[in-house]
Amino acid sequence: MDLVQRINDHFAESAKVKLAAVSTLAEPLKQASERMVQCLMNEGKILACGNGGSAADAQHFSAELLNRFEMERPGLAAMALTTDTSTLTSIANDYDFDQIFSKQVRALGHPNDLLLAISTSGNSRNVVEAVQAAHDRQMGVIALTGRDGGVIGELLGSEDIHLCVPHASTARIQEVHILCLHCLCDAIDCLLLGVE
Repeated sequence: MDLVQRINDHFAESAKVKLAAVSTLAEPLKQASERMVQCLMNEGKILACGNGGSAADAQHFSAELLNRFEMERPGLAAMALTTDTSTLTSIANDYDFDQIFSKQVRALGHPNDLLLAISTSGNSRNVVEAVQAAHDRQMGVIALTGRDGGVIGELLGSEDIHLCVPHASTARIQEVHILCLHCLCDAIDCLLLGVE
């Protein structure tokens, strides 16, 4: 087995998927960043959720907003629903794992807020429940999915924004997701700080 060639193949495939996805994702990323800025300017917050690597992405995104991305600015209201182990385990234990995010959305979410729902398949049941809870709370949803968008894609309304990576590999979808999140962070900073 030639591991160097295998690694080269991963880099090449990742670059290829990213370049192929930009035509699909550039416009909805622009819309999502404008929507996030509108939310933040209206004293709303962004709640983010996902499982596994998508949980890490939710935390990564909220950290970039709350602290800073690449420019100095005041912290922005963002929160990952994936980080409070006492909350997550009590909901999973007392109710159901499918409700670990939706119960938080119902308790913390308001109509001016946004849910950033991350699921590579679009079918993660607890993220699906979170999307439904956000709609119940009259919150907008920005969904990061892959493949065909799954159940989440079907649940989104006309006011929601769908960032769907058209690929089957979870690893490649996650690689595009983190690039999308960095694009959102950069666009939010540019819109707020007036950078060209």
